[in-house]
Amino acid sequence: MKSLVDHLSQYAAYHRDPRNIASHFIGIPLIVVAVAVLLSRPGWSLGGVWLSPAVLVSLASAWFYLRLELRLGVLMTVLLGLSVWAGHALAQQSTLVWLGSGVAMFVIGWAIQFVGHHYEGRKPAFVDDVTGLIVGPLFVVAELAFMLGMRHELKERIEARAGGVRVNPKRAAV
Repeated sequence: MKSLVDHLSQYAAYHRDPRNIASHFIGIPLIVVAVAVLLSRPGWSLGGVWLSPAVLVSLASAWFYLRLELRLGVLMTVLLGLSVWAGHALAQQSTLVWLGSGVAMFVIGWAIQFVGHHYEGRKPAFVDDVTGLIVGPLFVVAELAFMLGMRHELKERIEARAGGVRVNPKRAAV
């Protein structure tokens, strides 16, 4: 299994332009919540516990994050829990509200992602490796930690492999 540094370095290699990284701070949370919304129907009550595809996907994702690193894994599990909570709240609304909000967040989130990748001048990471879809939310959380002055060693290890953050000179005037 790849390590935390392996996953984040591979993903970071596709995300070195600060405008692309900024787009991910908006697009990825929208997509994660949208997936939670769209997967919150149908749901089943099993022994007093509400299960939906959103819960099952979130549990599998949490397991992935926790296996990479406990601290980030716990934070990602909490964030996934909040996304599922929001998804279940919207799933209890009318079909129009549930479906409309889920699809809208999904489409807007991806549109923002592709604008960011226009600035990067590079395709999204998941095109070459589908694990980029699960690493993306972790990347956003790690980048936020770096911006807050946390996790210096992790940042250095990633940048040693992927390079530093810089504006793409071919897209600087765009």
